[in-house]
Amino acid sequence: MSDGVIPAHPTDVVENVPPPVGDNRQERLPRSRRAAALRDTLIRSVVPVILALVAGGVLLLILGTNPLKFYASVWQNGVQNGSWQDSAMLAAPLLLIAVGLILIFRANIWQLGYDGQYLLAAVLVTGLGPHITGLPSVVFWLVLFLLTALVGAIWTLVPALLKAYYETNEIITTLMMSFVGIDLANILVKGPFQDPTVNIPQTRTIPSNLMLPSIPGTRVDIGVIVAVIAPFLAYWLLTRTAFGLRLHVLGANPRAASHVGINVKRLIINSFLISGAFVGLSAFVDILGVWGYVRSNWNPAYGDTVIPFVFLARLNPLAVIPFIAFFAILSNGGDLAAANTNVPTDFLLVLVALILLFMTVIEYFGRQRDLGQSYLPPGLKQVFSRPIIPRRRGTREVNS
Repeated sequence: MSDGVIPAHPTDVVENVPPPVGDNRQERLPRSRRAAALRDTLIRSVVPVILALVAGGVLLLILGTNPLKFYASVWQNGVQNGSWQDSAMLAAPLLLIAVGLILIFRANIWQLGYDGQYLLAAVLVTGLGPHITGLPSVVFWLVLFLLTALVGAIWTLVPALLKAYYETNEIITTLMMSFVGIDLANILVKGPFQDPTVNIPQTRTIPSNLMLPSIPGTRVDIGVIVAVIAPFLAYWLLTRTAFGLRLHVLGANPRAASHVGINVKRLIINSFLISGAFVGLSAFVDILGVWGYVRSNWNPAYGDTVIPFVFLARLNPLAVIPFIAFFAILSNGGDLAAANTNVPTDFLLVLVALILLFMTVIEYFGRQRDLGQSYLPPGLKQVFSRPIIPRRRGTREVNS
């Protein structure tokens, strides 16, 4: 042994010995971790929906309605006999808003001004669209596409600047801007954008030949294709670009983001603008695909509906697709099912509230699970650990 060389500790020598040939313990460990992570994700995402449907079924029994028939009617009116097309068109704006929220929530920024952004973009589409009908249809759609994205982005600029430069609470500023946007949209509908040919306050109707065309063989407009592309674009942006990595670092630790050289102020502003642009685009596909006009005091409140499913998807833009499809089917088919079974239409809002409730409970126990505990409380764990049929004690003693 040469001078000055310190021999390795015996345990270090053992750790450096390669595993025997054919030993796949190192391969099984990552697989088991991935399986456990997938199991926990499914529990936290799917179980709240299942529990909400079960609890909703109990409420239906209390109301004197057969839950199986009600849910079957939801499926029939939301999917079968071509009704899936209406559900798809309903899902399009919801999906675009969900993508916009996922992008900014990844940065741990609570952008809640979606209602004002959506309504302002919708009103400007119906207010300016009838005045540019002389343009070719493709140019007409492109102009309004850019207009809605720009309006949604601009309406986030004030909260973005306040958050970036003064660290103002974005929940307060975005909500205030949302209220202002809703009121401003109503003023525009009742004022300069009102259709003079009708008595009720509404905008002019966009000509039917300039509405978004349908996919051949269906009633589904091409706006649904735009909405389906958006989650894949967002997933690529979050997982394959430096912008997505910066968002992840900012959401995990803003101080660490500034220490590693990220321009936090610019990143905050850009995340607001991109989120608002997606929300504005939801008005483009919704107005030009379905409605064609806007009435005063109209607010579908898509964003409030979307938020629970954004968190059920664990802020994953691809995982949010089935959740949005689920709600679109539930909403589209549920209205008719409620009318057929004499159930109040507010029952659908109760289901969403139950999903939120169970999501919170499951998330709490999931955090306990992350700390090494069980999903079940100690009392329930003890109950389920007991055998259903107690074992009988032997009557004979074994001689030693």
